[in-house]
Amino acid sequence: MEYRILGKTGLKISRLGFGGIPIQKIDAEGTKKLIGELIKEGVNFIDTARGYTVSEEYLGFASEGVRDHFVLATKSMARTKEAMAKDIDISLKNLRTDYIDLYQIHNPSAKDLEQVTSPDGALEALYEAKAAGKIGHIGITLHSVDLFKQAIDLPWIETIMFPYNIVETQGEELISQCAKNNIGFIAMKPMAGGAIKDAVVAMRFIGSNPDVTAVIPGMADPDEIKENASAISDTTPLTDEEQKKIADIKDFLGTNFCRRCNYCAPCAAGINIPAVFLFEGYYSRYGLQDWAIARYATLAKNASDCIGCGVCESRCPYNLPIREMLKNAADTVGRQSMHSDKR
Repeated sequence: MEYRILGKTGLKISRLGFGGIPIQKIDAEGTKKLIGELIKEGVNFIDTARGYTVSEEYLGFASEGVRDHFVLATKSMARTKEAMAKDIDISLKNLRTDYIDLYQIHNPSAKDLEQVTSPDGALEALYEAKAAGKIGHIGITLHSVDLFKQAIDLPWIETIMFPYNIVETQGEELISQCAKNNIGFIAMKPMAGGAIKDAVVAMRFIGSNPDVTAVIPGMADPDEIKENASAISDTTPLTDEEQKKIADIKDFLGTNFCRRCNYCAPCAAGINIPAVFLFEGYYSRYGLQDWAIARYATLAKNASDCIGCGVCESRCPYNLPIREMLKNAADTVGRQSMHSDKR
């Protein structure tokens, strides 16, 4: 396993990290088996979140006695000082540890980020937790290119997590800038939310970018850990056959895959279009139906609110059939969300 320094943090982490979303599908004992496999493969970086239901708790149970093997990262959607301080303490309890190596602000909007950095914002709680030794470093996770550009210039940000995979390459120039600014870059969604089926070529593609510090595929089976560890450890140049596979995947997914660039906004009906597609992906491709339905239900406007004006499609740089995609989302996760509400 190759190890990298995670930017300004100085932490030495494995190029392959562990993404904690899918363990919501298993149980605590199953998570313990995964932890054993991570140690065997030399994986020492684990990422989870307050919002991943039981993920922190399962990882806390599974890592008891082997906590020192890992660099632990988690994140919170809290935007105020009070809420963030509370979440940090909950994370410490769930993870059964007295310190968390990296605590991240989880996917803020531009308005959220302004609140986070204002007086009594979440950043104050992070600073205080860092001074108290509860957390080691501060990072941020994002889906917006515009916010990625903004985050690179914020002096308090030590790491940035952003989607990067064969289809979602919109952040490549900014990833390069992270390396120049000594900001650790963590690639999330390496399988494009489950849309990419060839894990080996997906990992090889990401590993070929020297500016990526680590990649965190979600893994719920020991065999997935073995396969991904083998792929990321192969540092030979991409073969012609692999380049062909990459081109085929781009061609296949390129016409119906949302990159969450948000150029479609604002929606005339007030729909957060990228969020709809994100949650639909969790429902259809990750197999996290209950979690996706719960997240979808938090949207102020959902896919069924589309008025069919088509303005979003005129703005989309990838020429996606957004209206058709919204209808599909309404028919899948949207319909299930309605049934859930009735129950």
